[in-house]
Amino acid sequence: MSVGPAKFGLGAESLIGNLLVTMYSDTDRVSQRAGERRRAELGKFLKARRARLSPGDFGMPPGSRRRTPGLRREEVALLAGVGITWYTWLEQGRQINASMQVLDAVARTLRLDRAEREHLYRLAEATPLRGECARLVIPDTLREIVHSLEPLPASLINSRFDLLMSNLASEELFWDWHTMPCIHKNTLWCCVTEPSARAKFPEYDSQVRYMVARLRAAYGRHVGDPDWEEDIRRLASLSREFAELWARHEVAEAEPRTLTYLHPRAGSLSLAVSELNLPDLPEARIVVYTPRDADTRSRMPLTRRHPAAAHVTG
Repeated sequence: MSVGPAKFGLGAESLIGNLLVTMYSDTDRVSQRAGERRRAELGKFLKARRARLSPGDFGMPPGSRRRTPGLRREEVALLAGVGITWYTWLEQGRQINASMQVLDAVARTLRLDRAEREHLYRLAEATPLRGECARLVIPDTLREIVHSLEPLPASLINSRFDLLMSNLASEELFWDWHTMPCIHKNTLWCCVTEPSARAKFPEYDSQVRYMVARLRAAYGRHVGDPDWEEDIRRLASLSREFAELWARHEVAEAEPRTLTYLHPRAGSLSLAVSELNLPDLPEARIVVYTPRDADTRSRMPLTRRHPAAAHVTG
């Protein structure tokens, strides 16, 4: 018995359309409620963290009688160098954008440790989701390849620039990259949210533009993917620079590149950037940094924190 294609009347088409609209509306409402709960939790967390501090911790007089323990909101705002109204709204759970610099200032003022700071950023939606990374199993053979590239710096990243793993040479090359410990584990996020990035990359503008174009090209395979859509929304809200580059709709494919990196001890390093595609992980690639000249090669050992691993062969 053969079955022909189903035929729908106008009424059925209308019903299907209404069902789709309802499904998307329900998803939006769930996402909105989750955002509201997250912002409320952020406010409670900030209140609890400032309650454990006192003006005396910062060399400030105690002031008038306090109804509640800890710093006042206006004191946190003053010490962090942010607006009182903005900080009040942040604690009240209002939907506002917070840049990485402002969140870093609040984290320093509240003296958050690494776990607390990561919790703050997660509640503020200032980190990538990395859900795909949590689900990904990296074959031992690929781990061995990345480590075997020592002493050349090498990393395994995916098409969203999430850092999946690195060898020791790569970790030490970019050890002093951040003004505060890295919590993003994503090279694009680390570039556009780190205030000192421009001072470390002389070709910063062209490098970041290229990375965003690579991301846009990969996005074509993931349009509508919740993780991708949420990561792009978060980064666009954190970085106006990224939002403007993303709006250009530029795309790019892999190409030979040179990276100039101003290392705090080794000085200016000229590095060839090579990418190795992986049939085992189609959405991932190994990125390798190779000295382009004898001067860079001779200074690469200065990037190492463990001298025994510092020799770079010619």
